[in-house]
Amino acid sequence: MRSGRILIALLILLGSIGAVVTGQEIYSRILYLGLLLVIVSAAWTWLVTRPLGIQRHSRSLRANVGDMFEEHFEINNGSFLLNLWIEVHNQTAIPNAAGSRLLTLVGARQKRTYTARSWLTRRGAFPLGPTSLTSGDPFGLFRIRRQFSARESLVVLPMIFDIASFLSPPGLLPGGQVIRQKASDVTPHASGVREYVAGDPMKRIHWPSTARRGQVMVKEFEQDPQAEVWLFVDAQEAVHYQKERAPETLNADPMLFKVDSFLFGRRPDFHLPPSTLEYAVTISASLAHYFLGQRRAVGLLTSGRAYTMIPAERSERQEAKILETLAFVEAEGSLSLAGLVAAQGRGLPQGSSAILVTPSVSSELLAAVDDLQRRHLRPVVVLLMAETFGGPRGSERIMNSLSERRVPTCPIYCDADLGAALASFSATYNVQDARIWQRPPLPHLT
Repeated sequence: MRSGRILIALLILLGSIGAVVTGQEIYSRILYLGLLLVIVSAAWTWLVTRPLGIQRHSRSLRANVGDMFEEHFEINNGSFLLNLWIEVHNQTAIPNAAGSRLLTLVGARQKRTYTARSWLTRRGAFPLGPTSLTSGDPFGLFRIRRQFSARESLVVLPMIFDIASFLSPPGLLPGGQVIRQKASDVTPHASGVREYVAGDPMKRIHWPSTARRGQVMVKEFEQDPQAEVWLFVDAQEAVHYQKERAPETLNADPMLFKVDSFLFGRRPDFHLPPSTLEYAVTISASLAHYFLGQRRAVGLLTSGRAYTMIPAERSERQEAKILETLAFVEAEGSLSLAGLVAAQGRGLPQGSSAILVTPSVSSELLAAVDDLQRRHLRPVVVLLMAETFGGPRGSERIMNSLSERRVPTCPIYCDADLGAALASFSATYNVQDARIWQRPPLPHLT
């Protein structure tokens, strides 16, 4: 491209000087040739870039951290001229995003397609674009860039670790018997029907009984005998820490990375950033996946940018809601874990398990545990050891205080294998031993 510009510049310069100094016709022709090439190049550039188009397609707009995201690019040369080169620039905010290409010799009315694979290393929502297409004339005199805005967004969910087992609280009744107590909410245990009264929700109407009896009948439900599991994710800004580390990068040799990762179906090893927030979000996502797989009703409570509560349910849809919420959790909250428990603890059914995921070394964590135990709830603490993430000391002291309260506590260290750490924690407790769920008498809590 640079040589083409130099050639045309020399033609114009030589023609101009020769025509002025000598007045010979050949120099005028050289000058006119240079100017003609400039005009032709400008027209060529306009004609080949104006009809350019691009389409981006992907099989799914949901993926997890650590996955490979596959996207198909289709470049359309709608011009009647051969396009010698097209530069595709993928301007999405996805870290290490692939998709930028230099295409050559794209024929008239021709489409060129290719597949790009990006390694997802950060959770959140990312628009798939904008995308810019740049092309020009053969001499490189002119370049025109066309910008195409994003039409779709990719939601990157937290990474999920497979957990072999985790400490599960016993149900409210042994053997999973139905509790003979009416519930105001819809549960999987229907006990009968009754006549409709003002205020009953429409979703509780039992239409077969209504048609048979000639009057509106609604279903009655009993409480679920299995204890609900509630995940309390601490998103208070003051308690989270992050240790400095070089950012994750792909293999230094792109061709080696392409062959090793894509041809053989492998993906790079991914390590979570040394951030207590990322560990807390990943642990919560993994626990939600585990308990929902065990057919437990799981709920979520957190307070980052906004106070968020997802009522406890058991379904694949519930897992999708929890993971999508966790994808956007940021450590920007001002509400402490004790405040979060105080705000919602009274609304949780007795006997439920409350899993507190936090790096806090403050006594407010102990206050939250005491509050849960007073409400006959069963707290479990997943404690991120703050000092291993570059935070202050004090995690060991908190663990000792929780042990005195007979609260199961799972310590998580930076760079630990989360799946193994969570599974080994449950092995240290005998689930059938009810003493771990009984709160010892404390004089100051009379």
